[in-house]
Amino acid sequence: MASAITTLAADAPTLSAANTGFMLICSALVMLMTPGLAFFYGGMVRVKSSLNMLMMSFISLGIVTILWVLYGFSLAFGTDSGSLIGWNSDYLGLSGIGITELWDGYTIPVYVFAVFQLMFAVITPALISGALADRVKFSAWALFTALWVTVVYFPVAHWVWGAGGWLFEMGVIDFAGGTAVHINAGAAALGVILVIGKRVGFKRDPMRPHSLPLVMLGAGLLWFGWFGFNAGSWLGNDDGVGAVMFVNTQVATAAAMLAWLAYEKLRHGSFTTLGAASGAVAGLVAITPAGGAVSPLGAIAVGAIAGVLCAMAVGLKYKFGYDDSLDVVGVHLVGGIAGSLLVGLFATGGVQSDVAGLFYGGGLEQLGKQAVGVFAVLAYSLVASALLAFLLDKTIGMRVSEDDEVSGIDQVEHAETAYDFSGAGGGASSRSTSATATAAAASKKVDA
Repeated sequence: MASAITTLAADAPTLSAANTGFMLICSALVMLMTPGLAFFYGGMVRVKSSLNMLMMSFISLGIVTILWVLYGFSLAFGTDSGSLIGWNSDYLGLSGIGITELWDGYTIPVYVFAVFQLMFAVITPALISGALADRVKFSAWALFTALWVTVVYFPVAHWVWGAGGWLFEMGVIDFAGGTAVHINAGAAALGVILVIGKRVGFKRDPMRPHSLPLVMLGAGLLWFGWFGFNAGSWLGNDDGVGAVMFVNTQVATAAAMLAWLAYEKLRHGSFTTLGAASGAVAGLVAITPAGGAVSPLGAIAVGAIAGVLCAMAVGLKYKFGYDDSLDVVGVHLVGGIAGSLLVGLFATGGVQSDVAGLFYGGGLEQLGKQAVGVFAVLAYSLVASALLAFLLDKTIGMRVSEDDEVSGIDQVEHAETAYDFSGAGGGASSRSTSATATAAAASKKVDA
């Protein structure tokens, strides 16, 4: 976030209606990303699991919102304690905040900053859900979400973006969430799937997406919302940095999509719809930490590199035997690592800060800082998430039964199915009636 990079102005800022309105719009755009993610994931699973996938994203909007208001904002952005966590009693329940009180050093109210950050907190556990498709109890997932944001997301957000957080103080650059969101979620996904195991039929049964149009719709909504996610993270429009981030978001995403498709064509012989959607998301992930530090040409490089690396990484689950259902590890973990480390190579020193990467004369110092941030968040999230999943699995149980998984988690967990064709005609009974009529007509002709 910008708060980890900029120097506070000497004069006390005053509330800006323009910046406040802009940030409210950006907050709404980031909120839209969670339903977009639901469609993206929901189309990628088999039809019998599509509703469950939608719900695993939507429930985050409910759970994380309430926890953020109660104590999450305080833990993430309150006064630093030991460089590990924040705390501010005025932020509990958002009850001690004046309606015109400004976020320190900026021209937007604390309420606006809090709601913008809330949307980041909402989507991060939802990202994890794609790795767990088809096999997790909805009640266990809901409880995991509540525990995970408390134990993992809130502290990590403070490390990276909170004043006094240890990665903040070290100078790790994460413009909008490469470490705190994407590496955090990707590592968590890996930790959980190592605990709960594979789907029934993994590497044996076809598990193709049931609706690629839904996948493309979800990818489009994510791409659209990501402009708020990235450009909004500068918390205003006063110096042009957010505009550069907006451009870089578009450029990197386009480059990653093309790079993924090119790799796919060379490797497998086809340009697939799923590849286009996945490549776009990989580019969005990679530019998220880097886009405020690189030029548009650098954004092309970041996107293209991430597109190829993520396309290569999604196949690792078959080689190593971990069942990452919808490629959360391959896209979000690998894309987040790539984007975060590439800051240390492509940072120009002329956008969000004067920090330059290796290719712009800055040496290896920033690359080293980026690596510390990457692997600290990865290790903490992986271990903590695996422990949470293990405890839940040994107490309430994380997985549905094998029979329930085979028959379909939608019906078992939600008593619904995604599509009901009973009133559409053309069912088995109508086909049977038609066949009977045809046979009777043929019989009459023979008798004649």
